[in-house]
Amino acid sequence: MDILLQNIIEDGFFAAMAAIGFASISHTPPRTFIVCGLAAAAGHALRYVMMSPSLGNIHIVLASTAAAFVIGLIAVLLAPVVRVPAEACLFPSLLPMIPGMYAYRSIEALISCVSSASPDNAGSLYSLAFNSITCLLIVLGMVIGANIPIFLFKKISFQATR
Repeated sequence: MDILLQNIIEDGFFAAMAAIGFASISHTPPRTFIVCGLAAAAGHALRYVMMSPSLGNIHIVLASTAAAFVIGLIAVLLAPVVRVPAEACLFPSLLPMIPGMYAYRSIEALISCVSSASPDNAGSLYSLAFNSITCLLIVLGMVIGANIPIFLFKKISFQATR
C-alpha cells in the first residue's frame, strides 16, 4: 500500500508541475500557478486512483471525465480567490491529461496503413480505430467533465468576466 500511495503522490506532483508550466507559457498571472497546480494534482491523482486495478479499475474515458469534473470544480471555486476567470485556471490544469499516447499510436497506425504494400492491414486498422476512438472519447469526456462545474456554478464562474 505504501508503493501505491507514493505513486499517487508522484502522479499528482508531476501533473502539478506540468500544469504550472502550461500556465506560465499561457501568460496567466503567477498568482494562478498554485490553483492550476492544485487542480491538476487533484484531478490527475483521482484519475490514477480510479484507473488503478487494485482500487477502481475504471476505464480511462470515465476516469478522465471524473477527473476533469474535479479540476473544473476546483478551478471554478478558487478562481475568484486569485481574481481570474475560471478558464485561466482550468485549461492549464487539464492539459496534463491530454491522451498523447493514444494520439501518437493513432498516427503511427495511420502511417502503417498508408505505407503498407500488403492488402492485409487488419492489425493496423484495428489499432487506428481503437486508439483514435479512445483518444476522441477521452478528450470529449474531459470537455464535458470540465464544463459541468462552469454551468453548475454559473454565478461564480462568470464573476471575473463581468
